[in-house]
Amino acid sequence: MGEERERQHEEFMREALAEARKALALEEVPIGAVLVRDGCIIGRGHNLRETEGDPTAHAEIIALREAARALGVWRLSDTTMYVTIEPCPMCAGALVMARVGHLVYGSPDPKGGGVDSLYNIGRNGRLNHTFTVTGGVLEGECAQLLRDFFRRLRA
Repeated sequence: MGEERERQHEEFMREALAEARKALALEEVPIGAVLVRDGCIIGRGHNLRETEGDPTAHAEIIALREAARALGVWRLSDTTMYVTIEPCPMCAGALVMARVGHLVYGSPDPKGGGVDSLYNIGRNGRLNHTFTVTGGVLEGECAQLLRDFFRRLRA
């Protein structure tokens, strides 16, 4: 990965981390996402499952919905999703359905990851769309936010 691209990935992952901190302030699992097209954020989201009582209110889904409303289209081609943790199977499927072109995530999710850890949803050629994946961007910071949250929850 080129230095400029790496810098861009880190910049947008920091935006996703800011979204995750919004979830944390609401005592939600701190996961955040931003959707980017042509260097501009077109959708933002953070977990709101507890707040909204909605099992689908994941950061990625909220960012996709915001972007689709803003653009007036559901096909979000030529976009990159930045999310602080590897998407679950539901969110990975939503990225396929929205035709997202690239996924960048922070920390892997060995218990629920739908992209690399447990499943290969985004790169499965049997689906009608695939996307490229870059994992591990600001992985330590993304993982630490989640570890600290769950440590406090158990205390």
